[in-house]
Amino acid sequence: MNKPIIEARDVCFQYEGASALAVDHVSLSVARGEFLAILGRNGSGKSTFAKLLNALQLPTSGELVVDGITPASEDDCYEVRKSCGMVFQNPDNQIVTTIVEEDCAFGLENLGTPPGEIRSRVDEALHSVGMSDFALASPSMLSGGQKQRVAVAGVLAMRPRIIVFDESTAMLDPIGRRDVFTLARRLNVEEGITVVWITHFMEEAALADRLIVMDRGRIALEGAPREVFAQSDRVLSLGLDVPEMMKLAKLLRDRGVALPEGLMTVNEMAQALGKMPLSGGKAHVVPELGGSVADDGRLAVAVNGLTHVYMPGTPFEAKALDNVSLSVHSGEFIGIIGHTGSGKSTLISHLNGLERSEPGAVRINGTDLGEKDADLIAVRHVVGLVFQYPEYQLFEETVAKDVAFGPHNLGLDDDEIARRVDIALRQVGLDPAEVAEKSPFELSGGQKRRVAIAGVLAMQPSILVLDEPAAGLDPAGRREMLELIRGIHDSGVTVIMVSHSMDDVGRYCDRLFVLSKGQIAYSGTPAEVFIHDSRLHDIGLDVPECAKLARRLRDSGYDMPEGIYRAEDVCAAIIDNLRGGK
Repeated sequence: MNKPIIEARDVCFQYEGASALAVDHVSLSVARGEFLAILGRNGSGKSTFAKLLNALQLPTSGELVVDGITPASEDDCYEVRKSCGMVFQNPDNQIVTTIVEEDCAFGLENLGTPPGEIRSRVDEALHSVGMSDFALASPSMLSGGQKQRVAVAGVLAMRPRIIVFDESTAMLDPIGRRDVFTLARRLNVEEGITVVWITHFMEEAALADRLIVMDRGRIALEGAPREVFAQSDRVLSLGLDVPEMMKLAKLLRDRGVALPEGLMTVNEMAQALGKMPLSGGKAHVVPELGGSVADDGRLAVAVNGLTHVYMPGTPFEAKALDNVSLSVHSGEFIGIIGHTGSGKSTLISHLNGLERSEPGAVRINGTDLGEKDADLIAVRHVVGLVFQYPEYQLFEETVAKDVAFGPHNLGLDDDEIARRVDIALRQVGLDPAEVAEKSPFELSGGQKRRVAIAGVLAMQPSILVLDEPAAGLDPAGRREMLELIRGIHDSGVTVIMVSHSMDDVGRYCDRLFVLSKGQIAYSGTPAEVFIHDSRLHDIGLDVPECAKLARRLRDSGYDMPEGIYRAEDVCAAIIDNLRGGK
């Protein structure tokens, strides 16, 4: 038998000044050509272990062998990195040049590869990831998914035997995420490259050969995905989740439907249900296609004919928004979805005057932001904008000072500032007595994000705009963040949330606006939008897993109502079909 390509024996790693081990006595073997997925909560040690594999860090103790090399010296680390490539979460952190093919050649040049061979390897790598047509393009003009393909090509050009993907799909839209995963799987199957796939997406992990779950630096669970996810209570206790089809299967079994164990994918569920005799009964589930709008009759946001062009009059001119019009009622919870580069972030930047464009008009509570005498400072008190990765907004010495920064700039007295800081921290689920005097940079990732949101809430906005607030969080952290936002909305704040997660917007939003190439493609309740599943797929989006299953069953003869996407509704419709509503 071939020796494992990765062997970790009792490996530990501790960051300088830390009291606990980030990687705690991990022992693991990875076979050549294996596709290994790693799950775990934020802070569980996944990324630290990935950096050990790539020799970006060296073990504090224990032995790690990567493709026959035990990294100890600088030369050893150099050899490990030739054999083990790494693709990070954010491609912008990995792309270093201004031309795609030059970026792909960067690693080869550092390896001293002859120019003729560099040319052939770059061409081969770009072709392999489907980016040959963009060889002379500027990476800055590419979508997130395209940038990630360029990052993969740069690694492929060095012909590694192992590629570590560290949450490489976390920032991508659904189709971009699927494309990068499919590319990794193809490289694994067709070229025999060993893949270590670190992710927070359960549906991706379900397609791996083997799965490990890390917790507090240790391996908590290990086995085939079906075996690991079968321990659903344990998986949930580790802050993770199980694939959506496994949740639906449990609902159906609880209703007496005899399903095989271990169904994880839409295909598996559709095949299992397709073998069951139908009663001929009609499904009685009626989705709320019209939805409901919790408003007081006022328009909080009105956008009319908005167009925005970046770098006009240059070779890089790009139209980000093209005649966009939309309205948001006071008290609504709105979702904005769209493929990477569709104009979502540009749109929300106009809502508090960070961007100002002509033609078009943006009105906030009736105030036209385009007027020369518009008080933008007052508008920014009304519209709180939380950027993607809001923890990057933190900068003060203590949590209390950071949250107080906005109220202080309002000229409020010290007592009112202290009151607002206390209220805002409690509103995001933090105890002021525990965190107020801490440095925000000492907190966990989830706590940092809460502090950043508290800093916006302390301004007491009536409209809260969030750009991918749950991006990069583990499943438990994601649920906590979204429930926090729902609580803020329930307190009377109008919420506008940009998201790539169809499950999240379907669960929390009253209405959705779908952006494609700078224009509104669809709008309506989630049920109304998800009906257009084929078109959404064409523009780089997706629908929830249960909506996909409903479509599959409908095509195979089930009477499934249009527009259902929640597991509970799909379960009820399936039961009606199997038992005639009894």
